Amino acid sequence: MIRFLFAIPLVVMAAGSSLTPSAFAQGAGPHEHDACARDVSRFCRAHMNDGDSVVLSCLQQNRARLSKACAKVLTDHGQ
Repeated sequence: MIRFLFAIPLVVMAAGSSLTPSAFAQGAGPHEHDACARDVSRFCRAHMNDGDSVVLSCLQQNRARLSKACAKVLTDHGQ
């Protein structure tokens, strides 16, 4: 679970979003984690150790079931 705490910002960034690492570090991060932590835990728990791109794929596959906040994070980052 600790690994996951740092995974959501990386998942969004690793997915090919338009954010550069420096832009990501300047403003994005904690709200992405807060918005998607529960959704990852509920829908993607089995994939949490499989890598960030797998978790992102899982979130995308469960998009209809995601909280509005997490869906917005994905949409805002081009996912």
